[in-house]
Amino acid sequence: MNQKERIEQLFETGILPRKEMRALIEERDEESSEELFAKARIRKKENFGKDIYLRGLIEFSSYCRNDCFYCGLRRSNTKAQRYHLSKEDILTCARQGYALGFRTIVLQSGEDLSYSDEEIADIVRSIKKEMPETAVTLSIGEKTYEQYLLYYKAGADRYLLRHETADPVHYAKLHPSDLSFENRKRCLYDLKKIGYQVGAGMMVEAPFQTLDNLVEDLFFLKELQPHMIGMGPFIAHKDTPFKDMPSGGSELTIFLLGILRLMFPKVLLPATTALGTIDPYGREKGIMAGANVIMPNLSPKSVRGKYMLYDGKISTGEEAAESIEKIRKRMEAIGCHVKNVRGDAPGMGPENRQ
Repeated sequence: MNQKERIEQLFETGILPRKEMRALIEERDEESSEELFAKARIRKKENFGKDIYLRGLIEFSSYCRNDCFYCGLRRSNTKAQRYHLSKEDILTCARQGYALGFRTIVLQSGEDLSYSDEEIADIVRSIKKEMPETAVTLSIGEKTYEQYLLYYKAGADRYLLRHETADPVHYAKLHPSDLSFENRKRCLYDLKKIGYQVGAGMMVEAPFQTLDNLVEDLFFLKELQPHMIGMGPFIAHKDTPFKDMPSGGSELTIFLLGILRLMFPKVLLPATTALGTIDPYGREKGIMAGANVIMPNLSPKSVRGKYMLYDGKISTGEEAAESIEKIRKRMEAIGCHVKNVRGDAPGMGPENRQ
């Protein structure tokens, strides 16, 4: 099978045998990339038209109990600037986002145990009460089924939890021994069972990652069937054990976005901050490869530079929510339209809540 045949089969069926999927990635070139992206745009247009959905990101705490080897927020990093926002701080950010037109708020943090489960639930309830047409997404790490259920009953709609890598051996090379792929996988399936719109995803060109790892990621996602897939290149942080590891680039991540759009025609697919960090036009390239979500920052300006998952993370300028008009113009320049709606996964709106 040649590249054209592989792309055509992926376009028609949404899947390839593992061997052919590996070859598709390994043998990519400029011509096959453009062919893939053209097909991905067709699938995106069929399901979402020209619409791009915005999510207002509130990074509410930089404390984390975990010690992941790649992350600048790891608990062993004594140079990290720590902060956590109060409920009122978070609500103020959400109100500002609402005034700017955002109808999805993403609450993201390290795994900060200083917030009780009831406090998290109370923040969710307060946002939903004051801004009922707003979707609330949580991205606060690994929890028990009961904890996830509490947040869901409080009104949380979506949950982002990247699986990072679907190979348990590779997972162990990126994380300390108290974390496991098995538990990460358990969390994702718990979230689906409860009724969340669930987001998974992987780090691209992570340390020790092989092409077979990436293929395994794609097949794990096919098994999981998430509603959202967040994926960005690995970027090294100077205060972690991986400080000397080479960072990834944008090219492979963007190619994988095209593959994901053909595998999951209805998925919510962000052009991530990491992609915009590694390449000034990364977001546009991601959108043109099949992505349909952008997540500008709503966090207070005083803390944006402190949430440093990796070096060079963009936290001001056009990445910030205040520059929404610039974002609109950049999207319009590539034939897309920013829409002020919740932007749920198809068939997963509030009327479908369990």
